[in-house]
Amino acid sequence: MSPVDVLRHADAESLADAAAGRTVTTLVDAIASAGIAHLCLTGGGIGTAVLAAIGNGRGREAVDWGAVHIWWGDERYLPQGDPERNETSARAALLDRISVPPDHVHAIPGPDRSEGDLERAAESYATELGGFARPEDHAPVPSMDVLMLGIGPDAHVASLFPENPALHDTRPVVGVRGAPKPPPTRISLSFDSINAARQVWVLASGEAKAHAIRMALTEGVGRFEVPASGVRGRERTLFLLDEAAAGELPADLGRPGA
Repeated sequence: MSPVDVLRHADAESLADAAAGRTVTTLVDAIASAGIAHLCLTGGGIGTAVLAAIGNGRGREAVDWGAVHIWWGDERYLPQGDPERNETSARAALLDRISVPPDHVHAIPGPDRSEGDLERAAESYATELGGFARPEDHAPVPSMDVLMLGIGPDAHVASLFPENPALHDTRPVVGVRGAPKPPPTRISLSFDSINAARQVWVLASGEAKAHAIRMALTEGVGRFEVPASGVRGRERTLFLLDEAAAGELPADLGRPGA
């Protein structure tokens, strides 16, 4: 697994703009190299802001969106179109504004697409991911060129919450019950699937995330108590922060983002 690289940005807007530019560059490079790119999205305020910055930027025109496959790291187990779904906010911020083929947008099934069976929905998404796994991925899922994660004040990532049984599940995709943040029922990639990504980016903005960021970057902390401490990309791991989110870190930890 890769070491962590911490990049600091002045504020949430500059963080979103920089992450958007980095996303575009990474997708262009992946397509040039392999003819295809896999992008795994996150929800939340800063994750959606990054997508909006891509959509509003001229750089989006450099991407061959017909060669990009879109995935999600987690989803609330709600019907398609529900305003609380990560998919819904992603479509409004970016996906409905670019020419990505509809069958390249791999939404996590909700109860309306799985007969209300959470485990069936998780298995269905795992099967869909598996259909794109390549021998060089060394995993039952495609190795995402970029996998974005938000982080909660409790240091959860995706829908892997501290002490939740889903943390121990080694299947590619897991059903999550009893999440402390509503709704309590969700679907998430497992640690193994997250850490199969080429690049994992943890995005954090705001003072409310500062303690979680400090704990995630503290050596020796266990991922079952601090899930964000356990995510690493195969080639690169970035913590992309604004100064408020980096507020509890040593001043010399990290470097200015670009």
